[in-house]
Amino acid sequence: MKLPFYLYAALLVIVVGACKNHPDGTSADVTITVNTDHVRGPVNNAWAMFGYDEPNYTYMKDGRKLLSELSELSPVPVYVRAHNLLSTGDGTPALKWGSTNAYNEDENGNPVYDWSIIDSIFDTYTERGMKPLVEIGFMPKALSVKPEPYQHKWRPGAPYNEIYTGWAYPPKNYEKWAELVYNWVRHSVDRYGKEEVETWYWELWNEPNIGYWQGTTEEYLKLYDYTSDAVKRALPTAIMGGPHSTGPSWDKAEKFLRTFLDHTSKGKNYKTGDTGSPVGFIAFHAKGGPRLQDSVILMNMGTQLRDVSKGFEVVASYPEYKNTPVIIGECDPEGCAACSMQDYPANAYRNGTMYSSYTAASFSRIYDLMDHFDVNLRGIVTWAFEFENQPYFNGYRDLATNGIDKPVLNIFRMFGMMQGDRVEVSGDLAYNYLTVRDSSVRGKERDINAMATINDSVATVLVWNYHDLNVITSPERVKINLENLPAKNVILTHYRVDKTHSNAYELWQEMGSPQNLTEEQYAMLEEAGKLQQLDKVKSIRIKDGKVSIPLDLPGQAVSLLVLKW
Repeated sequence: MKLPFYLYAALLVIVVGACKNHPDGTSADVTITVNTDHVRGPVNNAWAMFGYDEPNYTYMKDGRKLLSELSELSPVPVYVRAHNLLSTGDGTPALKWGSTNAYNEDENGNPVYDWSIIDSIFDTYTERGMKPLVEIGFMPKALSVKPEPYQHKWRPGAPYNEIYTGWAYPPKNYEKWAELVYNWVRHSVDRYGKEEVETWYWELWNEPNIGYWQGTTEEYLKLYDYTSDAVKRALPTAIMGGPHSTGPSWDKAEKFLRTFLDHTSKGKNYKTGDTGSPVGFIAFHAKGGPRLQDSVILMNMGTQLRDVSKGFEVVASYPEYKNTPVIIGECDPEGCAACSMQDYPANAYRNGTMYSSYTAASFSRIYDLMDHFDVNLRGIVTWAFEFENQPYFNGYRDLATNGIDKPVLNIFRMFGMMQGDRVEVSGDLAYNYLTVRDSSVRGKERDINAMATINDSVATVLVWNYHDLNVITSPERVKINLENLPAKNVILTHYRVDKTHSNAYELWQEMGSPQNLTEEQYAMLEEAGKLQQLDKVKSIRIKDGKVSIPLDLPGQAVSLLVLKW
């Protein structure tokens, strides 16, 4: 009888585990060496960027709470990107929708600007020391060449193309659009100050190579020229970039990205008639592709990394853009944050440790690809936020559910403690970044690997045990050897995300998956969602700059070792 793949994988774990023997408690299945003398490059905190479709969630109760947590976990200002900042409406949120009513026209066709909702959004960011990655879009109803129907009525399970309504079309008047942008930037400078707004990123539209833009490529390039000119007229030192196109591993998306870079570097500017347009950063997106295999979730990290790799390759092929910052404007395991697990069962990965271990493993490989192509990676935007007043753990791609943090948020808390320089990690490991890019993590062996950093007084090691197939395996014995530590004694703190640590989802299930929580249950889940230590803090003697730290690491678990001196 032929076994399904997931039963074969589970049986393999049992057999291999039975063959392993650790009589003295010190032998290891995997040994990882961290050489703190071999610096790979600075930690640039590229992970400290997040985004979402629904901008009006920003200033709502749980939105404000989550933004505060994101700000607190990061040692640098967090950048936030949101869709629908210029969409027409009264500010009532809906899935994949939001509005600010920033632009209307009077009976004579004269512009009427109203910045009150946008101010509420940006005030919420700046009050927390955060910064907007300003997405200039979408098209106000009064400017759209096809205004009706305007607001879409999309719901999970409906065809995705139903969202592309009047907001997705070009303007009927490019000059009026440009004046809207100019006045928005000027208002921002007046409200927040020139020095602050100079640190923001401004970009035009979202994924203009697919249905989000219902015009032609040439019309998008024209709109970019008018938009960038307006931004620069209002604030010459503003950072303007784009195009936030979809994953470049798709041939048509690569062609669009190259067309954009060709136009901005040597094409004729539609607005000024000069050569080229300003590009302060280059942005594209990267997505994976989970599915079910014999009722078990099977991720596809390789698909996402191939998008990243091709995007870096494209940018690196333009000498004039060699040092231009690159932002992966949406970087996620798949493409629809508002699609729940009820309609897409594979999206259940979002609730537990599959999402958290995937994030640790994939972000490390993105840094590896940055080094490989020698590009200036500035940001990795995780397109996940929260969905206000939705069922608990409904399988949306979010970082928290009704104010309860999901395990994945604790990976970003771990990232926040990794400062200084990235250092070399080596060992006889089953996967490297190129293997994962080309083949994903589909072999019999699991991806047990690490990312490490050091500064003047702290070394950190992020260790994960990941596989694309969501089978929670027995713990692997891992030994971390650190070399050339500049200390004689260290204080070790071990943080963990797994089934029983930093995991409100598992506790919620143990409670019976309630949707009506008591105050006591909510408090327990809120506490369970925070980052937790695995062991007590330890003092360790360092001999000749070396120390070995053993740990047992279950499948889909992530550990962070913090050594201070």
